[in-house]
Amino acid sequence: MATATGHGEIIRLLLERGELQEKDLRYAERIHAKIGATQPLLNIIKELKLVTDEVIRTTLHDSHLSLRIGDLLVELGHIHIDDLEAAFTIQQEREKNLKLGEILVKYNFIDEKLFYSVLSIQLGFPLVNPDMTMVDRDLLARAPLKILDTHVFLPIRDGGGQTMVAFADPTDKTAQQAARKIFGQDIRPAVANKRTMVDLLRLVANEMSGRAVNVDNTTIIGLANSIILAAIKEGASDIHIEPMRDRLHIRFREDGILQPYKDFPKDIIPPLTSRIKIMCQADIAERRRHQGGRILFDYDEGQIDIRVSLYVTIHGEKIVMRLLKQKDELLDIQGIGLSSRMLTRFLEEAVYQPSGVLMVTGPTGSGKTSTIYSCIKHIKSPQISIITAEEPVEFVIDGVAQCSIDPNIDLTFQETLRHIVRQDPDVIVIGEIRDTYSAEMAVQAALTGHKVLTTFHTEDSIGGLIRLLNMDIAPFLVSSTVVSVLAQRLLRRICPHCAAPVKVTANQLQRLGYTGTNQLDSQFHKGRGCTACKQTGYKGRVGVFELLVLDELVRDAILARRTSYEIRNIGIEHSGLVTLLEDGLVKAAGGLTTIDEVLRCLPKLKNPRPLAELRRLSGDIA
Repeated sequence: MATATGHGEIIRLLLERGELQEKDLRYAERIHAKIGATQPLLNIIKELKLVTDEVIRTTLHDSHLSLRIGDLLVELGHIHIDDLEAAFTIQQEREKNLKLGEILVKYNFIDEKLFYSVLSIQLGFPLVNPDMTMVDRDLLARAPLKILDTHVFLPIRDGGGQTMVAFADPTDKTAQQAARKIFGQDIRPAVANKRTMVDLLRLVANEMSGRAVNVDNTTIIGLANSIILAAIKEGASDIHIEPMRDRLHIRFREDGILQPYKDFPKDIIPPLTSRIKIMCQADIAERRRHQGGRILFDYDEGQIDIRVSLYVTIHGEKIVMRLLKQKDELLDIQGIGLSSRMLTRFLEEAVYQPSGVLMVTGPTGSGKTSTIYSCIKHIKSPQISIITAEEPVEFVIDGVAQCSIDPNIDLTFQETLRHIVRQDPDVIVIGEIRDTYSAEMAVQAALTGHKVLTTFHTEDSIGGLIRLLNMDIAPFLVSSTVVSVLAQRLLRRICPHCAAPVKVTANQLQRLGYTGTNQLDSQFHKGRGCTACKQTGYKGRVGVFELLVLDELVRDAILARRTSYEIRNIGIEHSGLVTLLEDGLVKAAGGLTTIDEVLRCLPKLKNPRPLAELRRLSGDIA
């Protein structure tokens, strides 16, 4: 019998049971050798579809192999051996009462859902995500609440003949014994998320006692304030308050990624929703229509402007609150993240131009407004008049006439833009081109000699031009008024405290569009996770940009109604265009972000050029 010495216990078991053939193992080994040892051999075997997770689960269950969860996670490629060692260190130094799996989840070495999925593979038990509708009420009536709380398990409805019991910790023999004593020996254990189970048990306790969650006006006011204060403390940009079938789920968006904050019982949803409606002056009696509002929230360190959106769902009103931190201190244009050569072109051929439209494009939350205001800060002087129309005003600047749009009093974009040109401005800032009217106003203002700065929601720089044309703006107007389009994204920045070198995998090269490692010959980094970055490996964000300056060739292409593909090629070949993906690769090579972030956030509309050429175009090297 062939052995898999050095390949791990799972591969050895798969060979012994005949689930994996020796010839298939040899083939996987050859593939593994070609791409390097950057991922476990078992991952290659799974990607080649030689075995499945279900086969692995059955194999482990039938073999009764006692494989530790940490070793299993490493062998499956979900964590690095360094992560496992770091978790052991944390356990020994300050978390002696926690199990290793709890530490891995708590310190963000692994996603909680993925951890429980692997735990179910290790134990051979099914993975369930229970809610109140799944709890077996007949069996629940047999169980003392104190025992359920102590051991954290619940009976779940199952189509089979056995009684399924969901455990937060299925490895706890005492908990299994308690469940068998109550429900009988023939139970079918299942794995469930501990946090979900604790929340469910709290709801069960309220239901069994026949009372609702005890909340008064003071409690709800304190809860709403504490959620907002926690988001401010964490540096979140958005708060998502989501009613679900069995609970209220709250998440914060931090560095562009949604992170779970807390879950609350379902009974808290109506009073909390009403409280937030009162705070943002929405209609408290209206529950069938979407609404919006604004909160000026005072706290110890000052005031924060919060924009609230209430969206009607089948489980209640979902609330999203955007935290707008009004700052007097703006980013300097030198520090927003433009490469040296791109910054020089942006200033000389766009910002310093006396007239024309300068557009900054990108999705919501990509830093467009910050870039626009860094431009305003750079050109602001007593000799020029700058006027804005924004919804809302996110940065307050002395010496700039800023107008905050308020549709509730009919202070709309259309009304404001009609009056803005009568104010004798030199520079007009339109917060966002939303429709054909605002696009026409921007173009007409530029035609009359004004400089117009505005933002646009498009995927890349070429998309901004195409969308203007699709808004029925005449091609000759677009080509004669738009001076530049700057597309941008925000990528998570590598934590400087735990950055470590990593190799680029063959899969990453393929997804990027490179055929050989020589085209991406550089040292890349990744954060291993530490207390400074909450074990995420990232801290803060970095801007990635794509600058299209409209020269004669690009203008001619617009007049000829060329396709976006053709305009992009002209920009790359003749106008020095560096795409978002390419700028992201330069910043990843510089140790600012990771290849994973580049692949996650940036569109690949064309295969990137070799890194050495990109660095030269960016001005990072001679």
